[in-house]
Amino acid sequence: MRAAAWCKSLGLGLCLAAVPLAEAVDANAPAIPASAVGAGGCLATGNGFLRARIRGALSLDIDWKNADLECDGTERPHGRGIIVSFAGPKRTGGRRLRMVFGIETGAEGVAGRALPTNLTVILEGERRLFATRGDDHCTVDALQEEKVSSSSPGLRSYRVVARGFCTEPAGGLGRNERILVTRFDFAGRVSYDSAVHHSSTE
Repeated sequence: MRAAAWCKSLGLGLCLAAVPLAEAVDANAPAIPASAVGAGGCLATGNGFLRARIRGALSLDIDWKNADLECDGTERPHGRGIIVSFAGPKRTGGRRLRMVFGIETGAEGVAGRALPTNLTVILEGERRLFATRGDDHCTVDALQEEKVSSSSPGLRSYRVVARGFCTEPAGGLGRNERILVTRFDFAGRVSYDSAVHHSSTE
């Protein structure tokens, strides 16, 4: 499956915006939404983070604090869980690593355990993308959603805290390489849009 089709299956504009990095430069590709970029820092409360251990074609031990991160989160299409995205510090030449978690959760704001999770890892500026291509290769052991204030009418926002691991590798798109994320834990945010939720259930 090509990166564009895979990103569409995730239902995430951030992932679609990264398609040119994995396939070919496209001047008409959608831009990264401004709401996902942020003005510096993940959470206004200062307690966002991402930690992950990656082995294989990449060997990384990530420990990003709130100020290092850009993060965003939204509902999956038709309310089938949430998508949470983290982008780390920008490096020379515009290089940056982004991790996108698609998590099958229960009802909004409800804690969960043993949740099937899809993972996409994007190396911006290097035209590399890794994807597990399904929810059965990674698991969120525990997840909590803590209600926080929202500056936008119609949005209900939460600080989402989770930890988990992958049992199968994520394959590189367009390259014969794989990575395994043996553990991850994070605190980011997710927003539920009343208008979008209403239209998706009609």
